[in-house]
Amino acid sequence: MARFKGLSLFQRLRHRSRVLGRMRRALTLFAPMLVDVVRGRYRPVPWSAMGWMLLALAYLVSPLDLIPDFVMLLGLADDVVVVGWLLTKVDRALEEYRFWREGENVERV
Repeated sequence: MARFKGLSLFQRLRHRSRVLGRMRRALTLFAPMLVDVVRGRYRPVPWSAMGWMLLALAYLVSPLDLIPDFVMLLGLADDVVVVGWLLTKVDRALEEYRFWREGENVERV
C-alpha cells in the first residue's frame, strides 16, 4: 500500500483500471499470437509470454495456493491477485507482437 500513499481515490482507481486493461489485453492477444506463431506468420516466438500464461493457468487450476480456496473470499482473492499479476507479465511480453500486429493491420488496409 505504500505505493498508493498520498494518491487520491481517483488516481488509485485509474491505476487499477490500467491493470485490468492490461489483463484484458493479454487475454485477447494471447490466442491470436498462438495462431500466428503456429501458422508461421510471426517468427520471434515470445517464449516468456507462453511461460507466464502457462504459470497463470497452472496456478489457477492447481490445488496448491498461497491461501487455500476453502477460505471463502481470501482463497479466491489470492487467485485473482496472482493470476492478474501473471497476466500483466504476459501483456508486457506480448508488446513486440502487439506492435507487429498493428503494423500488419495497417499494411492490409
